[in-house]
Amino acid sequence: MTNVYITGIGQTPVGEHWRTSLRELAWQAIEPALVEANLHYPDALYVGNMLSGAISGQEHTGALIADYCGFRGVEATTIKAGQASGGVALRQAYLALKSGEIKTAVVVGVEKMTDRAGGELVSAVASGLDADYEAAQGLTLASAAGLLLQRYMFENGLELRDMAGFSVNAHANARNNPNAMFRNQLKAEKFPAAAMVASPVNMFDTAPDADGAAALVLVAADTPPETENGFKPIQITGSAVSTDSVALHDRKEFLTFEAVRRSTEKAMEQANVKHADIDLFELHDSFTVFAALALESAGFAEMGKGWQLAANGDLGIDGAVPICTLGGAKARGNPCGATGIYQALEAVQQLRHTAGGSQVEGAATALIQCVGGTGASVATHVLQA
Repeated sequence: MTNVYITGIGQTPVGEHWRTSLRELAWQAIEPALVEANLHYPDALYVGNMLSGAISGQEHTGALIADYCGFRGVEATTIKAGQASGGVALRQAYLALKSGEIKTAVVVGVEKMTDRAGGELVSAVASGLDADYEAAQGLTLASAAGLLLQRYMFENGLELRDMAGFSVNAHANARNNPNAMFRNQLKAEKFPAAAMVASPVNMFDTAPDADGAAALVLVAADTPPETENGFKPIQITGSAVSTDSVALHDRKEFLTFEAVRRSTEKAMEQANVKHADIDLFELHDSFTVFAALALESAGFAEMGKGWQLAANGDLGIDGAVPICTLGGAKARGNPCGATGIYQALEAVQQLRHTAGGSQVEGAATALIQCVGGTGASVATHVLQA
């Protein structure tokens, strides 16, 4: 019955870190997490990363980062699950700690994306799709999202401006996040006028590619461990990963994220919480249609009605279902394989009540979820104060 607690967090600003290597970026996040947790040498290191091979020419990432951080000899594993890599890495660390084989772990999500640009970067991100039946035929992640958004708008009688609430909310929340890439306000009327990326997906509809690293220290204990920073440890009470077909055309329901539904149900069942107990939901808003489908598939909205929560302002800090409370992927930035760890870190800030101007009042239970590809891999966790 060993419990798993988060006792330390660390992050870098999300943005363009051209002068910082992958290993240095990881250490910049890991060091403050270790200091906060008063830990010098973990039993294991788990690295969430998607693109180190394609962008940095480095596939042996776990051992590289372990060595650079002074963890030589420590068990180190790299987890790759598309843009869900960070969340799946957290899941693997959680399982290892629950097994009793290890007592402490560092989980770091790290990504260097801006060292490549244009078609080279687009092709690298498209590796999260089906290589034979999607990417090889010219499909990109943005164009796949475009197909989903086009169908979503058609089925529900919407226009592009009806989706603006998601991005407006993300930018409003990011204004209070000093580590966010974009802290500017976005007005709803400007949303549909942005340049197109993959019609109907436009520049204000998609999250920006970015560099960044976020780290957590996890501890296995029967009771909450003592901490040096004065904050109570945050417990991971639910953890689940589910998969679906990688290719969109192989799915029975085009506008349902089945892996979101299954992983959410499992994680919430483990934590013994219901939807009314969730104080905030850090979902993966790499595209606005992903946010709408996640809300619906996770059970926070009826099918086809997720967009209404954004349009009505119900997703804001003071709303019924606060999401992306420190900017989400849209405004914080989307460092692919690191996104899941940023979500966990931001949820910890909310549960510690240290989220500043973006604090959700009385936050005690958070749901976090990151999505790989177009919903082929989904990692969902429940965190509680």
